[in-house]
Amino acid sequence: MNERQSSWLPRLQEAGERLAEEWISARRPRSDAPAPRELRASDDDRERIAQVLQAAHADGRLTMEEFEERLGTVYAARTLGELAEVTIDLLPAEQQPLKLDGRPVSAFFRKEERDGRWVVPAELDVTAMFGVTKLDLRDAILQNHRVVINATLVFGGLEIHVPEGLEVVRVAKGQTVRLTKQPTEPDAPVVEVRTTNFVGDIKVKEPPRRRRRR
Repeated sequence: MNERQSSWLPRLQEAGERLAEEWISARRPRSDAPAPRELRASDDDRERIAQVLQAAHADGRLTMEEFEERLGTVYAARTLGELAEVTIDLLPAEQQPLKLDGRPVSAFFRKEERDGRWVVPAELDVTAMFGVTKLDLRDAILQNHRVVINATLVFGGLEIHVPEGLEVVRVAKGQTVRLTKQPTEPDAPVVEVRTTNFVGDIKVKEPPRRRRRR
């Protein structure tokens, strides 16, 4: 049974992901928002890349000449895309200091996640079918002050890790329910989760409450 399952499960996952992307692309309206690669880089982002270069030079993956050349590129870079190119041959995709993949997140019979320093597009499509999608926003860059997550859950789950000061609400069947428990400022950024739910679950993980000083 296990051998038979191992043979068809990867093909089922691949087919499901392809169908989900085609369906999502067909119904998504065109957006004028800049692509993640076009967003302006911050000094903190440059320092992240510089640290990777320093480690690569220290263990011999970069010569001194290569290190100095790439470091010059880092401090001259204006966009996240320019920065991301500097380390593309130094680390595997899941370990890159900047993750600019704005494609939908799909989990079919497995767990799929986005974490680290990644760009959350203004509208993100998430699908979980007999699987779990995890979105860690604690170190992410929100492309918009209000982010919309279109979640299709079919016997699957969506897990969202949020930093302090970020509000998460769920919109389903015309009703809006606040999922974060801690108070936020009136102008705080908001993640709006719109669900198409067939026996699915949404969990929001918040940072521990700060103790008030007496």
